[in-house]
Amino acid sequence: MTGRTRTTKGAARRDPVKNRERILGAALAEFSRHGLGGARVDRIAARARANKRMLYYYFGSKDDLFLAVLEASYAQIRSAERALDLEHLDPRAALERLVEFTWEYLLAHPEFTALLNSENLHKGRHVARSRRVRELHSPLVEMLRGILKRGAQRGLFRRGVDPAQLYISIAGEGYFYLSNRYTLSRIFGRDLMTKAALATRARHNRRMILDAVRR
Repeated sequence: MTGRTRTTKGAARRDPVKNRERILGAALAEFSRHGLGGARVDRIAARARANKRMLYYYFGSKDDLFLAVLEASYAQIRSAERALDLEHLDPRAALERLVEFTWEYLLAHPEFTALLNSENLHKGRHVARSRRVRELHSPLVEMLRGILKRGAQRGLFRRGVDPAQLYISIAGEGYFYLSNRYTLSRIFGRDLMTKAALATRARHNRRMILDAVRR
C-alpha cells in the first residue's frame, strides 16, 4: 500500500459527513428489511464498511440510529414535496399533483413504508421524541392549508377541511394499499401490483381526494 493510498483511506475514515451518510444508508437497508427488532448492528457496520464502535460514536445506540434513519427518510419526502412548488399552481392542480406525488413516492420507496410499519409496531416511540419530525411536518400542513384556502376562496373547495386530516387521507390511500397488497390480492383474487392495477389505483386516489374537498 502506498503512502498516498493510506492517506486517502485515512481521510475517508476521518470524514464525519461521509461516515454518517454511509452508516445511515446501511442502516436504512437493514431496518427496512428486518425491522428494528430484527436488525443487527454488526450487519449495519459491515455494510457501511465501519465498525460498531464508530456507529455508537456517531449515533449512541441502535434506537438512536433507527430514529436518525426515520428523520432522514421524513426529511427526504418533505424535501421532494417542497420541490413540487404547489403554492404557485391552481388549487385543484396542486392537490391533484400532491396526491399523484405521494402515490408515486410510496411506490418508488418501499423502504419508507417498511420503516413506518416498524415504527408503528413500536407505537411511534421514536418519532415521539423527535422535534425534527414535527418541524418537518408543520410546513406541509401549512402548505395544504394555503391550497385549501385558495380553493375555498375561488369556490372550488368546501370550507372547513382540516389539512392534517386531508394529508392523512392522501397518504392513507396509498399506504394501506401497498402495505396490505399481499393479503388484499389473495382476498380479492387479483394481482394489485400489475401495471394496470396500479394505474387504476392512481386514478381512484385522485378521484377520492378531489371529491372529498369539492364544494
